[in-house]
Amino acid sequence: MNRKSMPFQIPGIFIILTFSCCVLLSCNPKISEGLRRNDLKKDVALATTKGTMVIRLSDSTPLHRDNFLKLVKQHYYDSVLFHRVIQNFMVQAGDPVSRKAQAGQPLGNGGPGYTIPAEFRQSLFHKKGGIAAARMGDDVNPKKASSGSQFYIVQGKIFTDAGLDSVELFRLKGRRIPPEHRAVYKTLGGAPHLDQNYTVFGEVISGLNVIDSIAVTPTSGRQGGDRPLQDVRIISAKLVKRK
Repeated sequence: MNRKSMPFQIPGIFIILTFSCCVLLSCNPKISEGLRRNDLKKDVALATTKGTMVIRLSDSTPLHRDNFLKLVKQHYYDSVLFHRVIQNFMVQAGDPVSRKAQAGQPLGNGGPGYTIPAEFRQSLFHKKGGIAAARMGDDVNPKKASSGSQFYIVQGKIFTDAGLDSVELFRLKGRRIPPEHRAVYKTLGGAPHLDQNYTVFGEVISGLNVIDSIAVTPTSGRQGGDRPLQDVRIISAKLVKRK
């Protein structure tokens, strides 16, 4: 999920907001501009050329929640492609350059021109259907700040205990996967090697089959940026009332 993005500064004018406002909405105008309180309790319906998914964002990651909601309200994701797809791993979107991209055009560097501070939460992990933020690599992004717009949805795979033991040893450098997360990775599946390294900020609550439909799309392969050979597009993203 590594990608290029640009740094940003928090405008000083926003320090006049009251503490109570900051609790409800992010204190960064780039992230929460145009949001209302009732927006925070809505889900996101992501209509794609492969079907519709409903996404519920986490209140424990308010910066990422508010930013995603804001972009949805701005129709930022409408007509954007899933520009990187890797079966049994994840499907990635959110590059505005992809809207009118020609066949074979390299994608993955576009964005709104700012990043979002990492919000790692123990309760949020890379199970199938998890939505997380793409970001630049650790070599240029040691604080693991997230892209301002690019995100991925986990497909992953189902693991055995032995497989999870291997992930802990070789990918997580000895960090243990909580038992409750292990149970999910052994039944629903996911991508545990990414936990606490990329910010997970929500999950698909309806339409998991759509992830599978996108993931099986033939792609250009690693050398071609894993771009689908036939465009898979977000038709629209909109806020919907929770059921």
